[in-house]
Amino acid sequence: MIQGRNKLSPAQIAGASEDHECEWVLKFVGHNLIPPAVSQPSFAILCPMNPFATIPIEPRYADFHKRYPALDLIGNTRMIEILCFREEFPEVKVYAKAEYTNPGGSLKDRPVRRMLLEALIAGKIGKGEVVLDSSSGNAGIAYAMLGAMMNLPVQIVVPGNASKERKMRIQAHGARLVQTDPLEGYDEALRESHRIVEREPGRYFYCDQYSNDNNWLSHYETTAPEILAQTDGKLTHFVGGIGTGGTITGVGRRLKKDLPGLEIVQIVPEDFPGIEGLKPLENPGDIVPKILDTSVVDYKVRVSSMDAARMCAILARYGIFAGQSSGAYLHGVYETAKRIRKGVIVTLLNDIGERYMSTGLWEAR
Repeated sequence: MIQGRNKLSPAQIAGASEDHECEWVLKFVGHNLIPPAVSQPSFAILCPMNPFATIPIEPRYADFHKRYPALDLIGNTRMIEILCFREEFPEVKVYAKAEYTNPGGSLKDRPVRRMLLEALIAGKIGKGEVVLDSSSGNAGIAYAMLGAMMNLPVQIVVPGNASKERKMRIQAHGARLVQTDPLEGYDEALRESHRIVEREPGRYFYCDQYSNDNNWLSHYETTAPEILAQTDGKLTHFVGGIGTGGTITGVGRRLKKDLPGLEIVQIVPEDFPGIEGLKPLENPGDIVPKILDTSVVDYKVRVSSMDAARMCAILARYGIFAGQSSGAYLHGVYETAKRIRKGVIVTLLNDIGERYMSTGLWEAR
C-alpha cells in the first residue's frame, strides 16, 4: 500500500500500468492514493475532487458532541468514485457518498441525530418520555443506537418483513420493537405508531420522521454541503429516492440553491415486491410524507428489485458491499449516464450489504 500524499513522481504516473484488474479499488482522489495495479495516469488532473473534505459540527450541537463523543462518527462520510460504468460512458464521472460508514450503518443516522438533539434542546425528551417512531429498519437502528448512547428509552414500529439483521440490531441496543403485518406494507407501521400515541399520548414523544422538518434539514445542513465541498461544486446530476422524503428534499433544495442548473433524478421503485426503504408513492392510498418537496425533482427513473439486485452484485465485484436501495440508486445512475453521456453524477450508498443477508439479496450472485 502506498501511504501519505503525493508519493508518485511524474515519471511514475506517466509509466503507470494499463492493467485494470484491480479497478475495484476505491480511488481516494484527493489524497493521491493509487493501488499499484490500477492505471489512472491523469486522474489527479482530470478529477480535481477532494473526497476527504469535511464540514464543521453545527455550533448548537457542540456540547452534545462533547458529552457523547460517538456522535462525531456521524456524517462527513467519504466520497468515492464508482468505476463500473467508466468504459461504457467515458465522459461521465460517477461519485457516491459512503453513507454505510456511519456508526448505525446507514444514511439514517444523520436525520435521527438532528431530530433527537433538537428534541433535547426543546425539552421534549430527556425526562422519561419514550421516543417513538415507525421505520423500515435503518432509522430504527439509528434511534435505538442514539437512544442507548443518550439514555433515552426508544420504541420502534417496523413492518414484519423488515430484515432480520435490522430487527436484531434494534433490539441489541435495548429498544422495544413492535412489528406490523408485512402484507400491509410500511404504511401500516406508520399507522400503528399513530395509534400507539393516541392510546397513551403522555407517555411518548412521537418523533415522526415523515413530518419532522429536522429530517430534511439534516441533509440540507450536512449531506449536501459535504457533497458541494467534496466535488468543489462540479456535479451536474444527483440521483436519490424517496422513503420519508428527507434526503431528496434536503439535498435537492440545497444543491439547487447553490447550483441552479443541477438536475435531481428520483428513483421510482416497483410497488411489489418493492425495495426496502423506498416508496413509489403512485397509489391513491399511499401516505405521502408531509416534508416531501416534489418540486426539486427534474427527472424520474423506474427501477425493479431485480435491477437493484443486479447493481448490488456489480458493486460487490468492485469491492463495495452496499444494500438494496444503493443498488437501486446505481441503476438510476446508469440510466442517467446513458441519457446524458457527459457529466458528473453524485449518488448515495445508503446502507451496508450485510443488513440484507437474510433477505435473499445475495443468494446465487
